[in-house]
Amino acid sequence: MSNVRTYIGLGANLGDARATLTGAVHALGALPGASLAGVSRLYLTAPVEVTDQADFHNAVVALDVPAGPGANTGPIALLLALKSIERAFGRQDRIRYGPRELDLDLLIFGEEQMAVIRPEAGRSPDPEKATRLLEVPHPQAGRRLFVLAPLADLAPDLVPPGWTESVEATRARRQSIEGASAVRVIAEWDAGLGRWV
Repeated sequence: MSNVRTYIGLGANLGDARATLTGAVHALGALPGASLAGVSRLYLTAPVEVTDQADFHNAVVALDVPAGPGANTGPIALLLALKSIERAFGRQDRIRYGPRELDLDLLIFGEEQMAVIRPEAGRSPDPEKATRLLEVPHPQAGRRLFVLAPLADLAPDLVPPGWTESVEATRARRQSIEGASAVRVIAEWDAGLGRWV
């Protein structure tokens, strides 16, 4: 079975967010058949929608994973794994866009473009998102600087399926709207140490 390059968005703003995201990177790299292909810089980002909360720590991981035996099976299997990792790190049910112990979003899965009903185990703990489709690429990725900035660290020239411009071009356009202070680099990933420094 072939492998596919995927990109996972990571976010947290409760507890020791930096340590949580570091642990999540290692958990992603330890998934069966997965191989860690890259880790973005770590960003401190202003919250969106619900602004009365702590800033978020955000990053993106490039992960090579098994494509799956049939249509949609790879993204669904990865989604289930992401939800399992969130639960292992104590993710609680909260309001949409509210505080998070750990948020893992499947942003891109190779050339896959899909929208399917989420299986029960892959549903979000957020009640407002519980029955939403699993959409790949993630439908909000191109509109969120906290996703685009770290994604551009890893794949600036990538044009995700359904997009009309590269990740870097989208990031630059979004940053001109949100402003440079919306995302701030706070650390670089050290692969030898296995953590941000």
